Amino acid sequence: MQTTASKNTADIAAPAFDSMPERDLHYLLERLQTDYILAIDDGRLEEWPEFFTEDCLYRIIPKENFDRGLPASVIFCDNRGMLIDRVTSLRTANIYQPHQYRHIVSGTRILERSAKQVRSQCNYVVFQTLQDGETRVYQAGRYIDEVVWSGNRLRFREKHAVFDTSRVQTLLATPV
Repeated sequence: MQTTASKNTADIAAPAFDSMPERDLHYLLERLQTDYILAIDDGRLEEWPEFFTEDCLYRIIPKENFDRGLPASVIFCDNRGMLIDRVTSLRTANIYQPHQYRHIVSGTRILERSAKQVRSQCNYVVFQTLQDGETRVYQAGRYIDEVVWSGNRLRFREKHAVFDTSRVQTLLATPV
């Protein structure tokens, strides 16, 4: 039997976002974000696409392009199949220096909500550690997300990783 403390977002019924107390919604968004970054940081990339709806939009985009409404992104995936292909490519085809990510996420804000979706924003910093043991700030920015209930769990319909960093230091292989 599962205790309340061990339940995750997959175990929660789908209430309307606009009638949910803000603290409860805030908790669910932070929990989704935490589960998302831990899947990446722990190297469980095969789980990563499951955080998204089938018809999702995922992109990593420079702040300048995002602020100007320009579509050019470093990574652009507009469905879950593309995310799965990205993981398959990472595991079998891409050549890149082995590395470890560690995310820090803070400042979750609810931007708007309706009964069926919520838009939120939070800040992120990704630290990267290479095989030589050196850790550096790899990327800093903000996530701008659209979250919906899909099946019996929260999922991202849109996730925009809008990075402030002036350049990507190495090949951007792993999702942020």
